[in-house]
Amino acid sequence: MSHATSTETSARHTPFAIGLLRQLSQGAGLIVIIYFSLYAFYGYLQPRALEPYGIAALMNNTAPLALAAAGQTFVVLSRGFDLSLAGVISICNVTLAVAPIEGPGGAALSVLICLAIGATVGAVNGFLVAYLKLQSIAATLATMIMCQGIALVILNAPGGYVAEWIVYEMTDRLWGIVPVSGLVVLAVVAAWLALRRTDFGVAIYAIGADEQAASLSGINVPRVRFGAFVCAGLLYGLAGFMLSAQTATGNPNAGTPLLLLTFAAVALGGTSLSGGRGGLFASVIGAATLTLLQKVLFSTGVSSFYTGVFQGAVLIIAVVFSTTIARIGERK
Repeated sequence: MSHATSTETSARHTPFAIGLLRQLSQGAGLIVIIYFSLYAFYGYLQPRALEPYGIAALMNNTAPLALAAAGQTFVVLSRGFDLSLAGVISICNVTLAVAPIEGPGGAALSVLICLAIGATVGAVNGFLVAYLKLQSIAATLATMIMCQGIALVILNAPGGYVAEWIVYEMTDRLWGIVPVSGLVVLAVVAAWLALRRTDFGVAIYAIGADEQAASLSGINVPRVRFGAFVCAGLLYGLAGFMLSAQTATGNPNAGTPLLLLTFAAVALGGTSLSGGRGGLFASVIGAATLTLLQKVLFSTGVSSFYTGVFQGAVLIIAVVFSTTIARIGERK
């Protein structure tokens, strides 16, 4: 009798446990748990990492990749890929380095310039993909190559300098505690949480899940896809601005290292690369996790040559776990 009762209790709890794990794997829950677990370990290795200065330094390193991954999420959710981010970030970086504008007014103008660059490239991508029906990977590869060429024309070798106000203020802390870069990322996440509840936000998920069904339901698919690329471009421009604040100098290839990492961050955050499922917040945490992993490996004495190996391994484990739980949940 006791054995039968135990079996029944286990049977009742199993669906609940599977459901809980499934909810974690589908949302940002899983990657948030991974991030804070990794951060706790990092704090154990480097106690100063828990101090305001250490938190700000980590956030400054995270912000460019987090913003770039946020932009990539818009395109991936609508069932596409955007390679142009490397070129956009590079153009923004070299532009700020060859034409520094000092003061808060100069910083405001600089960020507007970066946003304009990103929106322009995003509009070109959106037109090519949404209206000319080109494959997103081919169209954005072409614009990336063009943007990289433009960046080299502006600055043919690393050099120049970014305005001091941007370098010091955008990487500083408010009241000695809150990192400014963190507030920038937080503002983007807040904007996304508001946007995803609008008709445009719902439409992005709809065309990613089933473009034909979305079209039959009355959604203007080309316009929504065009808007997704423009939003992505805006965030790439902002990422270029924050990267310039961090590096304080220009490099015509500044955006290249972020390209593949954005896809890794998006996938690590649980966003489906086939579109229609996921979210920007999870991608931001995915980017933060990849950045934090670099810090942890460095603190443990692992050579930087192995960083990519560990990042790839974490990505594979997270994706396999998420997929497995989702399949178990479907069977139940």
